[in-house]
Amino acid sequence: MLETLVQGVLLGGLYTLFALGQSLMFGVMRLTNTAQGDFIILGAFAVVAGVSVLGNAPWAVALVALAVLPVAFGFGWLLQRHVLNGTLGKDPLPSLVVTFGLSIVIQNLLLETFSADPRAIETGGLATRGIALGEGFSVGVLPLVVLAIALAATGALQWLFARTALGRSFRAVSDDREIAELMGLDAKKVYAFATALAFVLIAVAGTLQGMRTTVSPSDGPLLLLFAFEAVIIGGMGSFWGTLAGAMILGIAQQVGFRLDPGWGIWFGHIVFLAVLVFRPQGLFPKTRG
Repeated sequence: MLETLVQGVLLGGLYTLFALGQSLMFGVMRLTNTAQGDFIILGAFAVVAGVSVLGNAPWAVALVALAVLPVAFGFGWLLQRHVLNGTLGKDPLPSLVVTFGLSIVIQNLLLETFSADPRAIETGGLATRGIALGEGFSVGVLPLVVLAIALAATGALQWLFARTALGRSFRAVSDDREIAELMGLDAKKVYAFATALAFVLIAVAGTLQGMRTTVSPSDGPLLLLFAFEAVIIGGMGSFWGTLAGAMILGIAQQVGFRLDPGWGIWFGHIVFLAVLVFRPQGLFPKTRG
């Protein structure tokens, strides 16, 4: 059981990275990005494409992964300014329709470019290395790295929102856009910056997913489901809540896998439905400083 809990926490670290971008965009803009999973897969394939050009050496993988981050930042900025900003408002339907359309476009673009064959990012054996914690019990190095990055990203976002002028701008336009603009803020620029940060997190999640396992163009909807469940369990717009929700989801899935290999994903869905029934606002519905 201890091993199951540890593996669940490690899996929750990956789910945290899947969900943080979603939590950030919803917390600032009240926008639900239904293409979240497909953008994660797009990030993974961007690194795969770069590695195929430069080679599989560790330095090449690291260089490509770092190069993707500013590209993701710029892409997120442009997407918000020229596409998503026009869908914002009291009615959530336009943003849902547009991001759903983007999801279909990304999936078909990846299918045409890379075919349906699964791909992976070579890590030079990092994915198979482990640290022995006892007799017959070891923890993978890569999952530990993923968990550390997830904790750092969550803490950084919380600090950004609570302690910086940019974070105050995010909170101001989220609470009341009209008043924030009367005070001199440009809501469109604030939204664009929030989306750009979210896409950096998406690129990190895609890179680590490609390192951890194989990815294919059709994987996006499943990753979106995991991200959405983690955000809902933790509470929409709450970063520490997203982390907790991802951990709960990961542990639930690992418990299910422990009982029966076919029950893992199903157990996670059961926990998600239970939260919707008994605490629909999530476990930690408000980000606190």
